[in-house]
Amino acid sequence: MAFEGLTGKLTGALDKLRGRGKLTEKDVRDAMREVRMALLEADVNYAVVKDFVKKVTDRAVGEEILTSLTPGQQVVKIVNEELTELMGGVSARLTYAPNPPTVYMLCGLQGAGKTTMAGKLAKFFIKNGKKPLLAACDVYRPAAIKQLQVVGEQAGAEVLRP
Repeated sequence: MAFEGLTGKLTGALDKLRGRGKLTEKDVRDAMREVRMALLEADVNYAVVKDFVKKVTDRAVGEEILTSLTPGQQVVKIVNEELTELMGGVSARLTYAPNPPTVYMLCGLQGAGKTTMAGKLAKFFIKNGKKPLLAACDVYRPAAIKQLQVVGEQAGAEVLRP
């Protein structure tokens, strides 16, 4: 999956901070350099990465360290809060068109989990009384079409093929 590499790199960068009794500003900046590189390698927009790293660094360097957390845990907490805020901050519900059909399009790189997500969404819709129709639109990769058919059958959804 696309997020596995990013998760590993972020975990590696932040693991260096965990377990330390005291963090220096240099420690935080070094960790944020690794976080910046991990996000850029994951094709996150440069301006978004720059703003994110600045926010986290400003908070982590200026933050009073909570007594219940080690300094490293505090930085991890700040990164988690800022990533959550970057992704929208709150959960959003799926909305339906007033007149059917409602169309959702899943886009992303190969291996990002679109087919799996389509199956999960199909199951969710079926559970909520909807009748999903999955459409295989990757005409250049027959195996991707077959994979969607298998996932759709497992979810109990109809699959439209080219």
